[in-house]
This record gives sequence, C-alpha cells and structure tokens, in this order.
Amino acid sequence: MSPPNKPPLHVTLRDFADLKRALGKAAKEAATRREQERAEQVRRAAAERSKEADAALFKRMVGTVHGIPDTGRATLATQRPEPIPARRQLDEQAALRESLSDEFDVESLLETDETLSWRRPELGIDVVRKLRRGVWALQGEIDLHGLRTDEAREALSTFLRQAHLKGWRCVRVVHGKGLGSPGKQPVLKDKARRWLVQSERVLAFVQARADEGGIGALVVLLKPGKSKGQVPF
Repeated sequence: MSPPNKPPLHVTLRDFADLKRALGKAAKEAATRREQERAEQVRRAAAERSKEADAALFKRMVGTVHGIPDTGRATLATQRPEPIPARRQLDEQAALRESLSDEFDVESLLETDETLSWRRPELGIDVVRKLRRGVWALQGEIDLHGLRTDEAREALSTFLRQAHLKGWRCVRVVHGKGLGSPGKQPVLKDKARRWLVQSERVLAFVQARADEGGIGALVVLLKPGKSKGQVPF
C-alpha cells in the first residue's frame, strides 16, 4: 500500500505563518481589552474619589442638615436627578456664589405685607398662598445661626445646589431673629432674602409660620430638577 500524500512544504509553511499571525492578532486584542479594563477601573476610582470629595465639602460648608418628618401634607413625587460631572458642579457652585450680592436691591421685588413674601413675576399669587398654607411638605432645612456673612452665603449656595440635585421642592432657611446680633438687628434675615431672590433655583418664599420658625425663618419653593416637568400650581 502506498503511503499517504504529504502536502507540499510551501503549503505547510504558509499554514504556520497564518496561524502565527492569528495568534499574534488574538494576543494584541487581549492586551487591548486588558488596557481598556484597567482604564475603566481608574476612571471609576477617580469618580468615586470625586464623589467623596464633594460630599466632604458639602458637609464641611453646610454643617448639619436635618430632614423634616412627614407631616401628612401633600408633597410632590421626586425622581433621582441625572448625574452631573464633578467639575461642572464645582464651576456651577463658584458661579452661583459669585452671583449672590449683598448690595442687591430686593425691596422693590418683595410684596409689602407683614410676611415679606416673594415670587417670580411669571407665577400667580396663589403660589404664595399655597406656600403659606403648607401645601408643599418641607423636605429639608439649613440653619445659618452663628455663621459670618461670607460663611452663610457659601453655605446657602451649596445647600440650594444640593437640594436642587436631590429634587427637593420645598425647604426651610433658618436665619434667626437677630437677638444675639449687635443692636439686636437680624442681619442674616435681610441678606438671606437678597440671596434667595438672586438665585435662579428659587421660585418663591414666604416667612415661616409660627410653628415653623416664624420671623426667624423662610419657607422656600425651589424649581423642579432638570428631569422634571413644570410645577403643578
């Protein structure tokens, strides 16, 4: 019986060359995947560090922020806001801080009633009435007691930004009655009103009811988050 035919030598060498190229290509693809995975791990670690840094900055500037217990009043459903890059958050915070001026003339914008309420011109007076009645449940608050003017402005700016990101619609700003200030004048009360009027996130505010802080606090209605629709008044 005759032996089986062997393939020509040049065919065998070509097959080995093709195999070598295929193995080399597979090795390069595997190396590329590993590099991409390492890059993704680095990106995730950097994002986590940035998130932790933002949280630490907020806690340091605002101090203790107390959640408000459910009072049974009507409230608006909220959705988790879309994530915003940390760099954009810092830039936005700086821009907001610089835009709040102590010299802003707020008197012409306030209603001249005993509760010193304010609303944006495009909103009806009914918004203020509902805010006074507590139609929107309080979702958070900030206490500016004991802070210097610059510290209070920074803390309020940061608080408004964080409240907006969380989707909060109604918050309380405690500025105090000024009993511990020189001349017993409520310095932060006037400044807080000026800052709130200048913030693009604020739709309206009223003086708090007696059981919510009275003349020492303001109840503030905020714009909905970017994923929200128009406010149902």
